[in-house]
Amino acid sequence: MKNDLTVTFFSNFLLHHQTPFCEAMVKRLGKNFKFVATEKIPQERLDMGYRDLSHETDYAVNSYEDEASYREAMRLGLESDVVIIGDAPDCFVEERLKGNKLTFRYWERFFKEGRWRILDPRVFRARYLHDIRYRKKNLYMLCASAYTAPDCRFIHAYPGKTYRWGYFPPVKTYDSIDGILQSKKKNTILWVARFLKLKHPEAPLSVAKRLRDEGYDFEMNFIGSGVLEGKIRAFIEQNNLSDRVHLLGTMPPEEVRRHMEESEIFLFTSDRNEGWGAVLNESMNSACAVVASGAIGSVPYLIRDGKNGLIYKNGNHKDLYQKVKGLLDHPEKREALGRAAYKTLTEVWNADTAAERFLELAEKIRQGKDSPFADGPCSKD
Repeated sequence: MKNDLTVTFFSNFLLHHQTPFCEAMVKRLGKNFKFVATEKIPQERLDMGYRDLSHETDYAVNSYEDEASYREAMRLGLESDVVIIGDAPDCFVEERLKGNKLTFRYWERFFKEGRWRILDPRVFRARYLHDIRYRKKNLYMLCASAYTAPDCRFIHAYPGKTYRWGYFPPVKTYDSIDGILQSKKKNTILWVARFLKLKHPEAPLSVAKRLRDEGYDFEMNFIGSGVLEGKIRAFIEQNNLSDRVHLLGTMPPEEVRRHMEESEIFLFTSDRNEGWGAVLNESMNSACAVVASGAIGSVPYLIRDGKNGLIYKNGNHKDLYQKVKGLLDHPEKREALGRAAYKTLTEVWNADTAAERFLELAEKIRQGKDSPFADGPCSKD
């Protein structure tokens, strides 16, 4: 692998979900890798415990800070051998694309509300300007959702040029996976998200009520806050679930991971509006037995149903309940799924693997070849 390749990654801001990949690239490319942040991190994120990491690294360029930083970002967009651009303005790559230089988009699904949105002239124009008009250019798509490639095919963009990708939050390697599994609190269920409609916090509550009514011994914890929190608290009180269901509030990412490590079952109940969902990476890495909605962008990539997790039909509370009930009935299944989930993250879906594969994919494309990978990051989707 050539280490003289220059690679620049553009995105809105740098969070802990992106730093592992960036650091893995720095490990391979040194000063030839840069991350360009194009806006300040929102105060809402800071209030949730996130840190603005672009001010804590020497590989980050904050294009919004001053004219010199903006000019440097524009130079990197034009002159780098390879550019990855996610949620960032196209001005940084317009001249690059005209010159047909190797560029990768990094995007979640296009039509979270449904593909009928393409009938809106404004939506069609945006997709045309951003994607369709470049279909014959040296432009490729890193799919941060299992539903990105089908959306690309729907609008005839990125023909044969879509690759599995995602988010790569920190992956822990434990001295003993057996020790982690044995230290988990028995019959514990965890849910982590903001209390928003798209996250469907009512789904695990319906499971908790039915489990309680059928005499199951369990503890369910919620981490997060949001506009639906009042309704969730009222439901817990009205149904006398406070001895089983606990709202723990918001907390820094490190504390969230500790709760994942202590929990046996993790529920991920978002709908199709969840682009990726990095809590899936984190909970699988924490050796949880995950039950997740199939509509979530990361789920079809990371979970092999029945092998390293369970997938339920989005919106089907009965299906969700039956899968959780099955895990409580069969502790050996919980352990097997948690063990396999941990292996998936530590061996395949992690930042080191992604960085290594990305550089190999870029070299293959520069040589007129295609991805050599059959599955996982950078495999053809």
